Amino acid sequence: MGMEIERKFLIGDVSQIPLDLSAYRYETIEQGYICTSPVIRVRRMDDNYILTIKGQGMLSREEHELPLDEDTYLKLRDKADGIIIAKHRHLIPLTDVSPDVGQELSSLTLELDVFLGLHQGLIMAEIEFPSVEAANSYQPPLWLSHEVTDDERYHNSYLSTHPAPSV
Repeated sequence: MGMEIERKFLIGDVSQIPLDLSAYRYETIEQGYICTSPVIRVRRMDDNYILTIKGQGMLSREEHELPLDEDTYLKLRDKADGIIIAKHRHLIPLTDVSPDVGQELSSLTLELDVFLGLHQGLIMAEIEFPSVEAANSYQPPLWLSHEVTDDERYHNSYLSTHPAPSV
């Protein structure tokens, strides 16, 4: 069991990102939702398979993750309601995004999700923080100025049953 403390930012276009994405490792993610209240998700991230249960909340919520094997993942994915979400997640050290971020946040990663399939064109950035205080004190650069942390339309569980909002 753990606590997920995360801020989300919408990026209108890949040209707004002042970084060369090819310089960063990325993961291919596919995920489906068995239930959206509470959130029960199955995810394939490259060759890893995970069942996740998330509690209520926007900035902060409980999160439980359990490993799955491929066969179990495939059986559960077939039971998912709605859209199977596909995306590439680029892993960018936060110090490359905000060089003056400070010691407490220097080990964090910005996860840049470039959506594929039905949600193609949607690009979001997420940062998980060690505390609510750290999350609230982080000052993002201008290209991360459109925060959607509190907008449920940009939660993946919502996107699993709806097309992407207009960017």
